[in-house]
Amino acid sequence: MLRYAEIQEDSPTDQRDRERELFDRSVELLTKALEDGVKSFACVEAVHFTIRLWTTLLDDLAAPDNALPKELRASLISIGIWVLRESDAIRKGESENISGVLDITKIIRDGLK
Repeated sequence: MLRYAEIQEDSPTDQRDRERELFDRSVELLTKALEDGVKSFACVEAVHFTIRLWTTLLDDLAAPDNALPKELRASLISIGIWVLRESDAIRKGESENISGVLDITKIIRDGLK
């Protein structure tokens, strides 16, 4: 996964397309995990990818040079923290809420269109 600093030369449209592609991949993996169950390899793969995606996004959202409005950044950070906590709980076998993580991921992805 590319770091945001590595793609700053891309146009905002290219960056948004890349973000959408990453969210598409997360949705694809989470959908497969939901079908196969929380004890499946698909779930491990989906949770790992989703954690990496949101960790990268949170790093970018917390950066002082992030151009998004402060209120939007705060909301996305809050959502990201929830996704990370829920994903970690799934990973540890403490939750089976794949559908919740999937729903939030779809909402954020759709907001990038």
